[in-house]
Amino acid sequence: MTKSKYIFKPSTDYLKYWRVIRYYIRAKHNISTADLDILLFLYSEEYFSKDKFNEFDEIMSWDVNRFDRLLRDNWIVVFRKRGKEKAMYEISYKGRRVLGEMYKKLGGEVISENRSVNPLFLKGASYQDKVYKNMIIQMNAFIRQQRHLSRQ
Repeated sequence: MTKSKYIFKPSTDYLKYWRVIRYYIRAKHNISTADLDILLFLYSEEYFSKDKFNEFDEIMSWDVNRFDRLLRDNWIVVFRKRGKEKAMYEISYKGRRVLGEMYKKLGGEVISENRSVNPLFLKGASYQDKVYKNMIIQMNAFIRQQRHLSRQ
C-alpha cells in the first residue's frame, strides 16, 4: 500500500501530547480550557480590543464573565485606557509566561515530576490526575529517549 501524496507529515509531532500538556497547564495554573483557548487565539495579537476578544469568544462556550474574569485574574491587562479611542488590551506577563511554558512543552521539554511544581504528582490527587501523571511519566521517558537517540 502506498502513502498518499496528500497526507501531510510534519517534521516534528508537536501535537502528539497536546491533551496531556493542556491538562497539565490547566491543573498547574488553574485555568479552564475555554480561557486557555482564547488566550492562545490572542497570543499572536500584540494588542487587541474587546471587539477582537468577542470575535473569538463567540465560538466558545457561553460565559458572559470571561473577559472580566481574565482581566481580574491578570491573564490580560489594559494597554491603553479608553479615551478618544477605544481601550486596548494585551496578554499579561503572567499569560505570556504560561503560554510560553506550554509551547516549550509542546516542543519537547519534559514536564516536571516534582510534587512541589506539578500538582498532578501530589498525594491525594484525583483518579484522572493519576492517569495523566502516568502519561506524563511515559511522555517524559519518550522525550528523553528521543534526545538520547539524536545524540548518537
